[in-house]
Amino acid sequence: MRNGTAVKEFILLGFPGIQGLQILLFIVIFFIYILTLAGNGLIITIVWAEPRLQTPMYFFLCNLSFLEIWYTTTVIPKLLETFVVARTVICTPCCLLQAFFHFFLGTTEFLILTTMSFDRYLAICKPLRYPTIMTSKLCLQLALSSWVLGFTIVFCQMVLLIQLPFCGNNVINHFYCDVGPILKAACADTSILELLGLLATILVIPGSLLFTVISYIYILATILRIPSATGRQKAFSTCASHLTVVSLLYGAVLFMYLRPTAHSSFKMNKVVSVLNTILTPLLNPFIYTIRNKEVKGALRKAMAWLKTHHPE
Repeated sequence: MRNGTAVKEFILLGFPGIQGLQILLFIVIFFIYILTLAGNGLIITIVWAEPRLQTPMYFFLCNLSFLEIWYTTTVIPKLLETFVVARTVICTPCCLLQAFFHFFLGTTEFLILTTMSFDRYLAICKPLRYPTIMTSKLCLQLALSSWVLGFTIVFCQMVLLIQLPFCGNNVINHFYCDVGPILKAACADTSILELLGLLATILVIPGSLLFTVISYIYILATILRIPSATGRQKAFSTCASHLTVVSLLYGAVLFMYLRPTAHSSFKMNKVVSVLNTILTPLLNPFIYTIRNKEVKGALRKAMAWLKTHHPE
């Protein structure tokens, strides 16, 4: 135990070296936030309104879009506050709650993307058995398992975290409540929590990446065996969007964790965190719709319906 005054609130520094750009960044990020909510909300609406899109792939995509809405909502409002308030304060329970939802949703995102890679593996490598394997019941079980497992992994650590007394440095050099600075403010031994965090990270990130890589090795091997170029292109197009999203997410995470310590920069880590928490959720709806004929067709159908019923 360390002696010190009990911490009742944390101070979020955000991006302290951007004097003069706060208003511009506030407008840009607020606009991105609105686009993210609208884009992901539109995907959910279109999938549930269009019977042709009610397939396993789009069911998992709806789960991902729903997650992205809450993932950004967990972080962006407080980030926007750091641009307009000189001293951004967050109460300790609120900080712990934000940390919980941020890591719960982030963990679940890896698991849902892994589930989507399994779905693409079955669709391309086992096309004849796909309808009988990937039933509505299995889809629901896989999606629910991703949410429950993500919740359980983070909740077990959070139960221990909320019991810690805090009396250290309450300044968090980030735009959200990251677990690392929170642990540094603890007045008790945090070695067990750090070990659990390391084990959870190894289980979720390298574990899900390995499963995804193996799935795509089988997928690519199957695609290359397709005799016609048209068939290969059609097969690859069904997983191109998922592969792009996976590459963005894992690329950013591996960049943060695999760089040598001597070359690591916390400022750079914050920039990469912006990519994960702000830009990736914004890009996902566009990635899944730009080259997707079914989604674009459903969008055109919805626009035609709006013009018919609301001509003005």
